[in-house]
This record gives sequence, structure tokens and C-alpha cells, in this order.
Amino acid sequence: MNYYCLVAGLPDIDLEDSKLAFTIADFKEEVWPQMSVDDARLMKLFFTKFDNLNLLLYLKDKEAIFDRRGNVVKEELEEALELIIEGGNLKNRNIPPYFKVFVEEFQDVEQPDIKEIKWENRLAELYYRWAMKCGNSMISNWFEFNQNLNNILAAYSCRKHHIEVEVVGDNEVAENIKTSRQRDFGLTGIIDDLDIFQGLAEETDLFEREKEIDLVKWQWLDEQTFFKYFSIERVFAYLVKLDIIERWVSLNPEEGEKKFRKLINSMKESVMNQKSKIENQK
Repeated sequence: MNYYCLVAGLPDIDLEDSKLAFTIADFKEEVWPQMSVDDARLMKLFFTKFDNLNLLLYLKDKEAIFDRRGNVVKEELEEALELIIEGGNLKNRNIPPYFKVFVEEFQDVEQPDIKEIKWENRLAELYYRWAMKCGNSMISNWFEFNQNLNNILAAYSCRKHHIEVEVVGDNEVAENIKTSRQRDFGLTGIIDDLDIFQGLAEETDLFEREKEIDLVKWQWLDEQTFFKYFSIERVFAYLVKLDIIERWVSLNPEEGEKKFRKLINSMKESVMNQKSKIENQK
């Protein structure tokens, strides 16, 4: 389905915008209802990332305030979790089906700590795997592109800091990162513009690095939708770009540095926990 009037009416946005007159919340309220049922389902994939965040928040703190950009309200999640814990099947189609897999795995671990980065990675893995089966090639490729990019950047960063990387997914890129000891993880010829990804990983200015990563994502979206003028792909790309700008509007260099250091510390803590478990098993 083509969205001539919708696309033409969307406000212009640029990566360098410092203010937003139109937000993700506005998009969800004003644009999403105008779409066909099938296209609305594809857009739902984007908003599901907020459901992931809400699930992690809830498992940490039952009183946590939910991000309202998600598809699932708190009452729905609580009902679904109760059903999963009791061994039932999900009946609410608004709940991502992989939530059941994740919660069951979390419940099976003795004294699970949701703060461990492995749980965030596991949820991301299930999310990407589900999203990549959406049936739309461009949107599916977008999620795989993000998975690959995140895995490659994490791999180089962990190698630099002598940390064992936790790879998300099981595609060719993920398997190469797990097994290869080559400088490029054996990805030359598999990943286009691998040199660009390597350059991102080597950027020492963390704030600039985040900006460059978003620029790469922005350019990927432009390339993939160049000839798709009024399509669902163009609308999806617009929403992702809106998300990028919205994040930068609320972020400053100090917060970016803090976020990065928190990630590194979480990975180090995860490695220490792994070593401790190994020692206890001896």
C-alpha cells in the first residue's frame, strides 16, 4: 500500500536537528492509525523495543513506570507474566510471543540477576530473531543490519578491553565472531563496508562515535528507501530516524560517556560472574 498524503505531510527531519516539533509519541497517535492492518503490524515491530525495556524494568522493579511508547500496558504484562509462570500459553496477541521464552528461561535460573547484561542480550536476540521473520525484506534486513552492527562493535570493543564478548544471534556474522581469531573476525567479504564498522570501533571520542554510528544507520535507511517514495518502508525509515533525533535531543556528551562506561562495567561484571561459576564447578 502506498501512503502519498501521509508521507507528503510528514515534517522534514535532519540528523542535526536540535529540537523536535514531532515526536515518536505523536507518530504513534497520529500516523499509525492511518495504516492498513498489515502495515500497522510491521510498524509494531519498532514499538516493541519499548516493550522489551518495560519488561526488563518490571523484572527489576514491580513499581517501575512504563515507557508509554510501548505496545503493552503494565496491566497486560502483569497478566501475561502470571499466565507464563503458571505454565499457560499467551492469549493476548499484543504480547510479543518471545516474552514467554524469555520469562521461562529467567524463571529457570536460580537467583537470576536481571542487571546482568546477558539478560538484555538474550532479550535482544529473541527480538531480532522474531522481527527478522516479519515478511518485509527491507524491515527484516534493518533488524539484521542492527544485530550485525551491534555484534561487530561489541566484538572490537571487548577485544580491546580483553573481555569475552556475548554475541547476539546465530547468523553467519555472529558465528564468525564467536569462533574467529582473525583481526577482522573473518568478516571481510561477508559484511559490506566492514572498514567503516572498524573505523567506528576505533573512534576514541565516545560521543562522536555514537554520532557516527547513527549517521551510518541514517545512510543505510536512505539507501534502502531511495526508490520507495511513498511506501511502508519509507514510513518505517522515517520513524527510525525520528527515534535517532529524539535520542540526541535528550542526550549530552556527559550522559553518553556515562552510558558507555556503564556498558563496559556490566560486561566486566558478567565475565567475573562467569569465572566465579566456573571456579565453583571445579
